[in-house]
Formats: sequence, C-alpha cells, structure tokens
Amino acid sequence: MTPMARPTPRERIGYAFGRVLPPHLHDWVEHDLTGPGATRRYIVRGLLPLIPLLALFLLIPGPLWVIGSMMMLLLIPYVYFLIALTYVYRRHRLISHDLDPGLMSRREQERKDRERAEYKRRFGH
Repeated sequence: MTPMARPTPRERIGYAFGRVLPPHLHDWVEHDLTGPGATRRYIVRGLLPLIPLLALFLLIPGPLWVIGSMMMLLLIPYVYFLIALTYVYRRHRLISHDLDPGLMSRREQERKDRERAEYKRRFGH
C-alpha cells in the first residue's frame, strides 16, 4: 500500500483558510474530514484564529473578572456554533473538493456498527 500524499505547509495553510487542494491530495482531505479525530481537528482549527482576538481583551484596563467575562461573551456562543455546525462545514468541504458528501454518513454508520458489535460482544445482547 502506498503512503498517502500529504499537503505542503503552504497548501495546508491554504486549506485551513478554505482553499481547495489539488486532486492528488483528495485521499488526505477525505481522511482529514471523515477519519478518526476529524471533529477534534475541525474544532482546533476553528479556535486558533480566535486566540489573538481574545488576547486583545487583556489590553483593556479593569478587573480581571470583567475582562474574563467579556472573553466568555465572545467565546461561549462561538464554540457553541462551531460545534453545532461541524457536520455542515465538513460536508461542505467534501463537496468543495468534489468528494462524495455521503462519506460523512457512511463513516458515522461504520462507527455505530462497531460500537454495537462491541456492546454485543461485551454484554451478549
């Protein structure tokens, strides 16, 4: 089995900002969007641009609890919608790379089938 082609650092940065990768990297894109850890990678990529913005709040004079509260007013809804739109965003990225959006459903079904088989193995039901 040949190793999967990986994007260069420049391509990876472009990909993080929404750019479409060339066709020879579609296996990597598929793994990135549907493979193990895909949701974690998506959330980390979504939170990284927010860090400098939150750091700007530290320049505001005042008690730390007020600054922290202002940060939370931005962070909590951002994370909520980031998580809520995970499936939609990852499906959109598959479509933009001309990959089958049904991969999301198939991977999820495979995971559920594995969990069901493990449950039956452990508990005999």
